[in-house]
Amino acid sequence: MIKIAVAKGRVAKQAIKLFKEFGITFSEFDLNRKLILNSDDGSVQMVLVKPSDTPIYVETGVCDCGIVGKDILLEDNPDVYRLFPLNIGRCKMCVAGFKGTDIRNMKQIVAASKFVNTAKEYFDGLGIKAKIIKINGSVELAPLLNMSDVIVDIVESGVTLKENGLSVLEEIFDIYSVFIVNKASLKMKHSSLKPFIENLQKASDRMV
Repeated sequence: MIKIAVAKGRVAKQAIKLFKEFGITFSEFDLNRKLILNSDDGSVQMVLVKPSDTPIYVETGVCDCGIVGKDILLEDNPDVYRLFPLNIGRCKMCVAGFKGTDIRNMKQIVAASKFVNTAKEYFDGLGIKAKIIKINGSVELAPLLNMSDVIVDIVESGVTLKENGLSVLEEIFDIYSVFIVNKASLKMKHSSLKPFIENLQKASDRMV
């Protein structure tokens, strides 16, 4: 059985559709709150995890492979094989704040973000001295409470920003899901992983 770690929520729903494209179905999905689901044919076990934890399950070998956002791979740099991008989980990493904030003319900036390394690297690249405040919850609160000048966060529709009076100021990079594999599993389970990997890539390509 192949064990795959997948982020709960939107990515998991998109992954289910992707698996269905090549005959792997999960009838139990969305019927209960189980975090470990077996495919109907018993060939794949899907472990639903917090997005930021996905690489940990794969790196440690608890899961053979996983579907994880590019944002998390860049932030945490896990020791896994990154095989190919998938056409799911698309959004953007952005700098957001009050409309009219001109960050490129600022010598110093305070930014709130879950993605501390990403934020620091971006502002370093602009030559701006940045203080990064790590917030794991609703990062939009930081500028509203004068805790930070801006936030660095994932933006999908932009609705949450708009509802809180914030706007996208800069787009840092595009985000998409990436298929990752545990290094030992790729060797030990090569015969079962190979067809799964090939079918997954073909199914993803058809979604373009």
